Parts: sequence; C-alpha cells; structure tokens
Amino acid sequence: MSQVFIDTPYTPDAQTINNNHIHVLGIAGSLRQRSYNRALLCNAHHLLPPGMTMEIFDLDDIPMFNVDVEALGTPEPVMALRQAMQRADALLIATPEYNWSIPGVLKNALDWASRKGPDAQAPLDGKAVAIMGAGGMYGTVRAQMHLREILGHNDTFVLARPHLMVARPANLFDADGRLTDEATRQRLERLLVALRDWTRQVQN
Repeated sequence: MSQVFIDTPYTPDAQTINNNHIHVLGIAGSLRQRSYNRALLCNAHHLLPPGMTMEIFDLDDIPMFNVDVEALGTPEPVMALRQAMQRADALLIATPEYNWSIPGVLKNALDWASRKGPDAQAPLDGKAVAIMGAGGMYGTVRAQMHLREILGHNDTFVLARPHLMVARPANLFDADGRLTDEATRQRLERLLVALRDWTRQVQN
C-alpha cells in the first residue's frame, strides 16, 4: 500500500475547518497499520460530499482508561482525542469485529471520551455519529450493533440508516487501500451524504 493513500494523516489545518462545513472526525477501531477500516475512512475522506471536511484520529497512543491516571491529570494523547471530538460536528467510526463486539482499543477510547470535563460535558455529548465497518463474512454487523448500544448510552445521535457493512474486504480494496468495488463506493457516498444531512438536523 502506498504512502499517498492509506498512510496519509488526513488532518486538516484550521483554515479548512469553518462554520459553513460539517467537520467530521473519523476513528478506526483498529491499531493495525494497514487496517481495512482505516482504509475505509481514507476512502471516505476522498468521497466527501460538498459541505464536509474530515480528519482521521489514530488511537495508537491512547493509554488504557484508569481513574487513578485520570486523577493525576488527563494524559496528553487523551486530551488530543477529546479536543478533536470537541471541534468536530460529527463522528464517523469504522469498526472491526472481534468476538462479536468492538475491539478493546475502540471501547477504551470511548471510555475516555465519555468522561465529563470541567464544564460537566463529555466530548461525546450531543454528537451525530455514523457507524461502518469492514471485516469477516458479515461486515461487522454484531460489532456495529454493540457499538450502537454504547453510543446510545453516551447521549449521541447515531444515524439509523443507511448501514455500511463491508464483508470480505480483501476482495474490495486494491494494494494501496483504495476501494475497487463500485457498489461499495456508492454505499459509502450515500452514508456520507446521510451523515452530513443528519448532523444538520441534530444541530438544528
């Protein structure tokens, strides 16, 4: 896979984030360097409809949630995650499925993000969220169901439809992480448009 696609940071500068666009934070629930779910987010970045910007946040440096650690001060990587969520209008989460659920790294990030700050607000509060996933024979359907439960507990507004469950992803991406399956590309485009419109509804 080439450096120009899946390994690109996809972090916009401040000038590209403005009040006229829906700014999305993309999170892949995998630490694997060439994860299909990160590739799915990278493809989403290239397929954004008008009126949207997007950055992708990697979870590699997020420590395990520990109240004792939190009491000493929020770790810098966690603060970076919380700040990225706070400046985003919406979240786009791409999750693998491990043992019928989401990976521990994703659950851990959400645990940190669920904590209230000095203003009694958590970064997750009131966020519009879309879920997608790539992996296995069923496209992470069970993980997505569990993730919906977790997000519902945290006062988010999860997009109900359309679903994007990408089964057998090895057959759908090229060596650089680009989607080669046109039907999946179209489904991803529809999800992005729906997230943009849903976020505007939530904000209003």
